[in-house]
Amino acid sequence: MNQKRAIPALKVVLWLSALSPITWIVVGLFNDGLGGNPTEKMTHVTGMTTLVLLLVTLSVSPIRRFSGWNPVIRLRRPLGLFAFFYASVHFTIWVVFYNLGDVQYMIEDIVERPYITVGFSAFVVLAPLAATSTKGWIRRLGKNWTRLHMGIYIAATLGVVHFYWLVKADARLPLFLGACLAVLLILRSPQIINAQAEHRRRSKLRGATAPSPTR
Repeated sequence: MNQKRAIPALKVVLWLSALSPITWIVVGLFNDGLGGNPTEKMTHVTGMTTLVLLLVTLSVSPIRRFSGWNPVIRLRRPLGLFAFFYASVHFTIWVVFYNLGDVQYMIEDIVERPYITVGFSAFVVLAPLAATSTKGWIRRLGKNWTRLHMGIYIAATLGVVHFYWLVKADARLPLFLGACLAVLLILRSPQIINAQAEHRRRSKLRGATAPSPTR
């Protein structure tokens, strides 16, 4: 029961944490707190927040599996939606400030610059995941919903590649995020999942066959 009561508190922390970057951006726009190149700063903050939220979203299932705390799965949907929200803001900044809404410029940018190509591809992959995140779509799609939402692996990978190709000198941060993604993908591999399930099954069997303590 205490675990279930912890979820609302965690959701409050999640909302406050997830909204803090966009709040910082909005406040910075009004008080000139984004430095000499506010467009670049907004692009960096929204892109980084998207990547971090995607990685945190991917970590929810391993946390549930290894901790046995099933209610934590309820945080996965808002985390994923916040990731798409920041991806949308990131995309909008690129459309409005870098390309002035000119479709021809955007097409040329996507075709000619590889890091823009993979970044745009990541956004395209994320869009249907966000659109089908409701219970209604889960019922309509059935097993196909799970297959569709495996696209988050592709989006996260493309996001890391986008960041790596974007930086010109110091690639330590994108490499670190790539390593985190690799660990999460390994933890979510069928072999690891099956091994963990088998471990739980044996633990339950041992608990069921253990002799009752004498009084």
